[in-house]
Amino acid sequence: MSHTPAETRRLSPLKTPSSLSTNATTDISAALTALLADVFTLYVKTKNFHWHMSGPHFRDYHLLLDEQAEQIFAMTDDIAERARKIGGTTLRSIGQIARQQRLLDNDADFVTPEDMLSELREDNVQLVSLLREVHGLCDEHNDVATASLIENWIDEGERRTWFLFETTRPQK
Repeated sequence: MSHTPAETRRLSPLKTPSSLSTNATTDISAALTALLADVFTLYVKTKNFHWHMSGPHFRDYHLLLDEQAEQIFAMTDDIAERARKIGGTTLRSIGQIARQQRLLDNDADFVTPEDMLSELREDNVQLVSLLREVHGLCDEHNDVATASLIENWIDEGERRTWFLFETTRPQK
């Protein structure tokens, strides 16, 4: 059966050249894709809580979560493009995000501000842990460029965790 030129192009694999081994490309791009699903999940949850914040500290929390959401969203393109640069593929749909995410959604009608901030703190702790796992995989495959990006994201995640921890610390 012959294909039209458009069908042939659509069926052709993406063959981005890479100096990494095939195993490295497969392993790292899969890890980056799962990571990207979690980053999108954290972004949407952070915006959800930003939009639904209430209470006496509304303005401060609203602004904090908006700042954090911007930082989280800024990671998405870099993660996806890194997967493509090394010869892999990445997310193609919201359905794929839902299937691959490890961070949990929060669809509750009402969440207290303290619970919002605490949940985001724990999500950021989990994200940093996942980032460290991917960094270890990059080290195994000598992918220093991806590891370098991840190091910055770990630092950003630790800063978000710190801010959320200090914001929820009980006053004495």
